[in-house]
Amino acid sequence: MTHTPAADQHAPTPAELREQIEHTRHELGDTVQALADKTDVKARAQQKAGELKEQAAVKAGELKAQAAKATSQVQSKLPDPVKEKAAQAAGQARTAAAQAGRMWEEKAPASLQQRTAQSARLAREHRPLLLAAAAGLTVLWLARRKH
Repeated sequence: MTHTPAADQHAPTPAELREQIEHTRHELGDTVQALADKTDVKARAQQKAGELKEQAAVKAGELKAQAAKATSQVQSKLPDPVKEKAAQAAGQARTAAAQAGRMWEEKAPASLQQRTAQSARLAREHRPLLLAAAAGLTVLWLARRKH
């Protein structure tokens, strides 16, 4: 007796055919969704922008921590006379800035005052970083001045 391949295979039942069709539909739906996701440039750009924003926030936090640590280390190594001179210079700078501010309010155009106010607000928001940079520059300046 010879067996033919057709004799070994059984014809699928209607339930098996429905299951195969449902499985194929599911796979096709996943494939279409994946293709749609790849072609949605706006969504991909927004996702990438979100990732970059998160990375930038993490890096900014790291830099702030490093700046604070460096400032602390530098300040702990400064001799008292240098600290006193820096404090005195800071007081003189505040006084001069107050005088300049009063003069600015009297003589500057309103549009320029608005832009300056916006810049000042940004500086206040990033004050610790700016103070750390100023402290570092002051230390370098004082160190060069001594030599």
